[in-house]
Amino acid sequence: MIEFIAQNMAPIMFASLIIFLLIGYPVAFSLAANGLLFFFIGVLVSPYSGGSINLAWPLLHALPDNFYGTRVMSNDTLLAIPFFTFMGIVLERSGMAEDLLDTIGQLFGPIRGGLAYAVIFVGALLAATTGVVAASVIAMGLISLPIMLRYGYDRRLASGVIAASGTLAQIIPPSLVLIVLADQLGRSVGDMYAGALIPGLVLTGIYMLYILIMSIVRPKSMPALPLEARTLGHGVLSLIVALLVTGAISYGAYRYLAPTYGDNADILGFAVGVIVIYVAAIIDQRLRLKMMSKLAQQVVIVLIPPLALIFLVLGTIFLGIATPTEGGAMGAVGALIMAAMKGRLTRDVINQALASTTRLSSFVLFILIGARVFSLTFYGVNGHVWVEHLLTSLPGGETGFLIGVNILVFVLAFFLDFFELAFIIVPLLAPAADKLGIDLIWFGVLLGVNMQTSFMHPPFGFALFYLRSVAARVPYLDRITGKQIAPVSTGQIYWGAVPFVLIQVIMIGLTIAFPQMVMRYKGAAVEPSTIDLKLPDMPSLSPLGTAPANNNGAAPANGGAPAAPGTPDLSQPPSFGDAPAKPAAPAPDLSKPPSFN
Repeated sequence: MIEFIAQNMAPIMFASLIIFLLIGYPVAFSLAANGLLFFFIGVLVSPYSGGSINLAWPLLHALPDNFYGTRVMSNDTLLAIPFFTFMGIVLERSGMAEDLLDTIGQLFGPIRGGLAYAVIFVGALLAATTGVVAASVIAMGLISLPIMLRYGYDRRLASGVIAASGTLAQIIPPSLVLIVLADQLGRSVGDMYAGALIPGLVLTGIYMLYILIMSIVRPKSMPALPLEARTLGHGVLSLIVALLVTGAISYGAYRYLAPTYGDNADILGFAVGVIVIYVAAIIDQRLRLKMMSKLAQQVVIVLIPPLALIFLVLGTIFLGIATPTEGGAMGAVGALIMAAMKGRLTRDVINQALASTTRLSSFVLFILIGARVFSLTFYGVNGHVWVEHLLTSLPGGETGFLIGVNILVFVLAFFLDFFELAFIIVPLLAPAADKLGIDLIWFGVLLGVNMQTSFMHPPFGFALFYLRSVAARVPYLDRITGKQIAPVSTGQIYWGAVPFVLIQVIMIGLTIAFPQMVMRYKGAAVEPSTIDLKLPDMPSLSPLGTAPANNNGAAPANGGAPAAPGTPDLSQPPSFGDAPAKPAAPAPDLSKPPSFN
């Protein structure tokens, strides 16, 4: 029995961790307690393991280095998490989400499903600025859900759209889960962001495609806004003209700046065009010049600040100007400036943002410390070898491995949060993926798309809990129409999430089938045969130990003498001049005993 336990310590340890988590113990303490318990057991049964357990009491001395080394406390990559969290919470408190939803809702209002399109569009924008799922779901639940219910949207569809759009913060940079995945996989956060950008945008497009199909199949489930609700009036043509003018100014600035700034001229030209149209919209609004329609003014004034913040964060990272940590710091400062410009930067806002940031950062830190304790023991019982052999032996090679791993993560996402999956499961999967030759950035983005489902799974999805906390539980009177609005039941929220979970599963399949969506982060492939190396003309060098060559590359014909005065002869040892002769020492008289006087 002891031999069986000793030789199967890894699967027993992993199963015990799952049991601890299912019972309901906190994840960080379950990891640490499980690691220490099995460390003690492993040391005792090590003699019966046949060499499969490599644990000894002195190995515990490695824990302080694991805690305070580059993996946890001194990890610069993880420093981006509090910055992006703080930025997201400040932006959510600044009213940016409310302004965006109101303006984009007015823009898309005349068409069926317009509010749903607006929620998805704003969800993608909030994801690219905040990176925090809770902030996005709660903000859109508070603002959009009452409006959608007011104008007759199906409750299941409205709930599903809001919850799914909020989870876009999982995959669209600057996502917190992408930072953690990059750290656990040992890859660059910038590469992870670049790889996840296209899949995130494709997923957003599929959400909109689903709304389009539903607006055709069930048009009564998502009516257009009535005319009296369109307070900004008409003016789409004016907005199109403003966009064309912006494009013309950007192109002119690009042509002017191209000789000086080269590859960066397109970005600078676009920035010039955006600044000009933004200033023009503000002047038009303040002076009432009526150059633009009210709708065009509002869209430009509301959209450009968050887009500028996205460029400040992601643009500097993708251009290589800033690291993700530095980008997060600039984003946090930008969020404070935007809140101050709106007059909403109060002491309470800062206190709430700091408290929430501290809470989330401590949560991540404790899980990571527990994971380090667990991994120390798990690696000591060769658990990583067990997992690697288990996964690499799956039928189907690379494709079979990817399908099996995604099914495993999908099932575990019913019970575990994405942070827990990233710290517990990903370090076990990465070595097997690397051994099969799978690009780890592609693998990380694939897991990131899959982990989105952890927020949407009924009945444990956190996005569903966030929406449940702000959705109406009892009937209420609408303040605009005066009509009584029925509440949103928990069952409607759960059923509304199901189609979007299926869309996320489809997105996992698309990411596996079309890896180039992610592989764009590597840039264009270079064909080695097209590389032409040109070296400058240099005088030929003679091999060591031979006479130097003359100007024509041939050895001198005068027996190895230098070709010109002053040219050193490298075929001979160097001479440093004649040293002064030393007087000869007298020969010792060996016929007498030595004298030491």
